[in-house]
Amino acid sequence: MSQGPRADLLHRRPEARHSQAHLEGRTMTPMLYLAQRATALILAVAVSVHLATMIYAVRGGLSAGEILARTNGNRWFLAFYALFVVAASIHAPIGLRSVLREWTSWRGRSLDLAMVAFCLLILVLGLRAAFAVYRP
Repeated sequence: MSQGPRADLLHRRPEARHSQAHLEGRTMTPMLYLAQRATALILAVAVSVHLATMIYAVRGGLSAGEILARTNGNRWFLAFYALFVVAASIHAPIGLRSVLREWTSWRGRSLDLAMVAFCLLILVLGLRAAFAVYRP
């Protein structure tokens, strides 16, 4: 394909023909994009470790009470689940913001503030749960 100034107009896929004006209305800033990808990486590891640990514990015959007894006072579990919660509380609102911008007419500061509130809600509830499991 041609590499000239209008090469983007020669591309076969219509979605690849974005003008600069269209790109300015994009749903994610570079910072949100990087935060979404970084938290996805953390969540992939955290979910895998969590699921493997739970499957191993349940197959080993441990009940929920026995699992909680083992996590009480364990700072490593608290650190792991706190990181898990922080990553989820950042990741989910960014994704929800993108979906809402794409599928609804909701835009602007009110959407951003609602997503910050959603982030804080997930963060507070998740950290309360992590501290409840840690409780020495």
